[in-house]
Amino acid sequence: MEVSANTPAVVTGGASGLGAATARALAAKGAKVAIFDMNEEKGEAMAAEIGGVFCKVNVTSDEDVEAGFAKAREAHGQERILVNCAGIGNAIKTAKRSREDGSIKEFPVSAFDFVIQVNLVGTFRCIAKSAAGMLTLDPLGEDGDRGAIVNTASVAGEDGQIGQAAYSASKAGVIGMTLPIARDLMNEGVRVNTILPGIFDTPLLAAAPQNVRDALAASVPFPKRLGMPNEYAKLAMTMIETGYFNGEDVRLDGGIRMAPR
Repeated sequence: MEVSANTPAVVTGGASGLGAATARALAAKGAKVAIFDMNEEKGEAMAAEIGGVFCKVNVTSDEDVEAGFAKAREAHGQERILVNCAGIGNAIKTAKRSREDGSIKEFPVSAFDFVIQVNLVGTFRCIAKSAAGMLTLDPLGEDGDRGAIVNTASVAGEDGQIGQAAYSASKAGVIGMTLPIARDLMNEGVRVNTILPGIFDTPLLAAAPQNVRDALAASVPFPKRLGMPNEYAKLAMTMIETGYFNGEDVRLDGGIRMAPR
């Protein structure tokens, strides 16, 4: 599906990092982009930069998601593109022994569930709402495209590290639902693909000490650096614009396979 002037698009987590890079790439092609994010200051600034609209959305809330899509569609019309970048993580062992007193603590289920609710259920909530809207659109071109959806998983969904049980489970869920959703929508002209980023230079890593960043970069087979958000955006655009790209989960990681820690 060609991205052209005034193509409506929604990017969740679009105020920074991978989402912001994708929003910029879409806007550069003339798309009208709605930014879904919790950060109002950054979200409004990004929307102003690209000539889009900001919608404050918590993806764990049915009401927020419903209102966000309503606002986006009022401004730009029914979206033909959805890119899901909203997500969180934590680092908690399933069970661990205290070095101080030998006491044992377990991973609070509430903390596990919160990551699942944001990364997996929140992604699906946005997919389902967007796909239902896309089905109302007229098909485009010879293939009959109605829309394209790109999700964000992680290499942790395949080789999660120590302390990543919740994060890995949530991202593995995104990977696992990609093909079934693509099959659900195959007769409606809506394609679904997922990117599995490796170690990327996002705001989360920007706060890390330089020696930590250097060590992470050195662990990548080639090139020995952190991934750049614009590289994620390029792959997202390829998935959106290449009509035969459907039902795929693609690692974007410099060839890395994550060690236990």
